[in-house]
Amino acid sequence: MFSLIWRFFPGPAWLRVIVLVAALAALVYVVITYVYPWVALHLPEEESTVS
Repeated sequence: MFSLIWRFFPGPAWLRVIVLVAALAALVYVVITYVYPWVALHLPEEESTVS
C-alpha cells in the first residue's frame, strides 16, 4: 500500500516525503474537525451517576 502511494507522487524522494506529510496532516485535520464531531452526534450519550 505504501509503495503504491509512494509511486503515485512525482519528484525526488525529499519532495515526496514533504507531500506525504502534508497530506497526512490534512487528513488528520479533516478527521478531527469534521468526522469526530459528526460521529459524536450519532452516538448515544452514556448516563453516568455516582451513588
